[in-house]
Amino acid sequence: MDMQQGQVANQGLREAAQEFLVRYGGDTFPNLFRSAKGCIVIDDTGREILDFTSGQMCATIGHNHPAIVRAVHEAGEKAFHMFSGMIPEVVAELGATLARDWMPEPLRKSIFVNTGSESNEVALRMAKMYTGGYEILAVGGSWHGVTGGTSAVSFASDRKGYGVHVPGVHVMPEPNAYRPYIAGMSGEESALACLELGLKMYDMASTGRRAAIIIEPIISAGGVLVPPKSYMQALRRAADERGMLLIFDEAQTAFGRIGHRHAADFFGVVPDIMSVSKTMGGGLPLAATITTAKIEQDVHEKGFTFYTSHVSDPLPATVGLAVLETIQKEQLIERARTTGAYLRGRLQELQQRYEAIGDVRGEGMLLGVELVQDRESRLPFHELGALTTKKCFALGLSMNIRRRPERGSVWRIAPPLTTTHAEIDRGVDILDQALRESLDEIARRK
Repeated sequence: MDMQQGQVANQGLREAAQEFLVRYGGDTFPNLFRSAKGCIVIDDTGREILDFTSGQMCATIGHNHPAIVRAVHEAGEKAFHMFSGMIPEVVAELGATLARDWMPEPLRKSIFVNTGSESNEVALRMAKMYTGGYEILAVGGSWHGVTGGTSAVSFASDRKGYGVHVPGVHVMPEPNAYRPYIAGMSGEESALACLELGLKMYDMASTGRRAAIIIEPIISAGGVLVPPKSYMQALRRAADERGMLLIFDEAQTAFGRIGHRHAADFFGVVPDIMSVSKTMGGGLPLAATITTAKIEQDVHEKGFTFYTSHVSDPLPATVGLAVLETIQKEQLIERARTTGAYLRGRLQELQQRYEAIGDVRGEGMLLGVELVQDRESRLPFHELGALTTKKCFALGLSMNIRRRPERGSVWRIAPPLTTTHAEIDRGVDILDQALRESLDEIARRK
């Protein structure tokens, strides 16, 4: 096929995408995409684009890492799928690996499903059955999924237009050190005050049928917000005092991205249930819910089920083992710290040059850059965020922008842990150029 025929074929597929695919929200692009490797994705014109989203934070060890390719081939030689009641050997191996090498005590019992939404549904069902309650206390800015139970406890966006949510859900303000909800307080003081007030409001509304508190330990969709450690410790106490289970949704924070095994290690707080997903599958659909032997035994005796067509599938489990082995072998947890520090430093250099960068925050290789109209008012600069994101993509850099009127305009920057310093330099140089051109364009409009 010559170049002209290829371009015709590409245009035909673009038209097919427009005509036959359901649009599902989020960032979209006029072009289609052909392949991915490491930190690079290639579109249907053959153009290389730096992916500073890690494929929605999933490609922790880079797109199509050789270990993942080998694991898929290995599964193809053995089995991709089995009857759900048949536990593959590789699933037992993955469960043992998580318990022995990755989870804090006493989290030892795992169930393997496909998506983060599913893993959080498992967690919520477990908590409700274990406690006999149904009330769930969530945190503003949270994102736990789009299925029935998880959409009810997600407050970052997309709550309107889908009917009545699952009953029993309550919300409290999220800790935000850059934009404290309570004026005149430090970020930590405001976070603890918001927690105290949120708990009081919940206690007033509670029917006494309490089940769980759920939180992303780093509130990612809400703007990459890192709570103070004192907040997480107080949340643990609050759950215990109310007879509620504490659920950590570690879809984005587990398995090295923040420079630790998971956020439970970082905060020194162990939840009763941990859900993991994105960072374990390396780009394949793999998620897990991990809890204690005591909780698992209790809900099992009560008849707990989460029986799906793809629970305990061998293909993603084989890949998950390869991802965890690669993280250890290539020392990617330590690399997340060092490369993350380098990335943060480069972003802070931009912050020194651009008044519009109000804050650089996050941990390891999960960073947020907040754009403001000026640093004194801290008013969100949504126009700059949208324009710069578009220019970055045109220049060969894909980043994720979180745009919420009440929570600011924040780039969520999360490259693969295997990203090189040279790739970071290239990405930051593109961001620098895009910022400069966007600010000039906005100034001309005025």
